[in-house]
Amino acid sequence: MLVLDSGGVSFFAKRNQDAVATIRALVRDGAWPPLVPSVVLVESTTGRQRNDAAVNRLLNTCDVREDLPVSLARRAGELRHLARRGSAVDAVVVASAEPGGVVLSGDVEDLSALASHTSAVRVERI
Repeated sequence: MLVLDSGGVSFFAKRNQDAVATIRALVRDGAWPPLVPSVVLVESTTGRQRNDAAVNRLLNTCDVREDLPVSLARRAGELRHLARRGSAVDAVVVASAEPGGVVLSGDVEDLSALASHTSAVRVERI
């Protein structure tokens, strides 16, 4: 499973040559569409339609998970406690990738610290 944080959403929303090439490769490899926990939208949107247009276009191609089950919220809290770093959004992103998923991000430090306490979640920089 592929999961995007706000950095991943921002990267792909740009629709530049690198983003398009990466999406094509992910589609070819059967890894698209990615999962985007809805809490990521807190960091990815502004509430201004004009500013959010590119993000909204991207989100239409993603699997946006609108619910946050109690078990996932508790797992995210546990990861934050174990890692002693990372935001609540980061922790939900990493917990959503369990087990064995990949998180794409532009900022891998906190996410990697969280992922070090998971079942084989990998964090990759885009």
